[in-house]
Amino acid sequence: MTQPTDIRRVPATLRRFTVLDAYSCIGGGTKGFKLAIPGVHVTGVDIQAQPDYCGDVFHQGDAIEFIRAHGHQFDFIHASPPCQGEGAPTKGTNKARNAAIGRTYPRLIAPTRAALEATGRPYVIENVAGSEVRKDIRLCGEQFGLGVIMHRYFELGGWTTAQPLHPKHRGRVRGWRHGEYHDGPYVAAYGEGGGKATVEEIRWAKGIDWSTDHLRLREALPPAYTAWIGRAYLAALAPALEVAA
Repeated sequence: MTQPTDIRRVPATLRRFTVLDAYSCIGGGTKGFKLAIPGVHVTGVDIQAQPDYCGDVFHQGDAIEFIRAHGHQFDFIHASPPCQGEGAPTKGTNKARNAAIGRTYPRLIAPTRAALEATGRPYVIENVAGSEVRKDIRLCGEQFGLGVIMHRYFELGGWTTAQPLHPKHRGRVRGWRHGEYHDGPYVAAYGEGGGKATVEEIRWAKGIDWSTDHLRLREALPPAYTAWIGRAYLAALAPALEVAA
């Protein structure tokens, strides 16, 4: 599997590197940047209170408004708009069903992208396969030996990196499908019932050890994904900073 260049020496200017994690939830993305970038300071923002947030500073409020007001103050911005309004589960036949019960979800990728571009800062937007996010990078739990597959796509703004190899999945996701139970090396870290993952299983599968909130755990990004993104960004930045690799 292709990996970003290992950064063995980080200059003093990076020791206070600042990251904004927009739509942070409990900080799955935040934790990844903390694993990847020595001395990083991560600020999270989310519309909902996040008592389990694992970063340095948390602001409760609208992520797009926060990016517009403060995004230019950060060295790098990671944004994970909620996928309910973006992916396949809210399109097609499910779209009519959601409309029938009065359930609507905002489409947040385009306004988030506009806010990010206005900051002039490098960024990444993460979302699901059916979303409008540009598919520059695809990451999968199997690339990191995790217990979830969880394909996620990343749009890179102001920088670029190579797509890592996607290894073959080792088997199926454990659980019930169409009345038949299947075993496998991965858990279904979404929903409840039908063999879906428990709190402890999600913590193990995603590599998250600081929360026991089942809903938030299901929503959280595995830290390994943004650790990869963070290292890839440092590797892309290294030549300009004369970082020894």
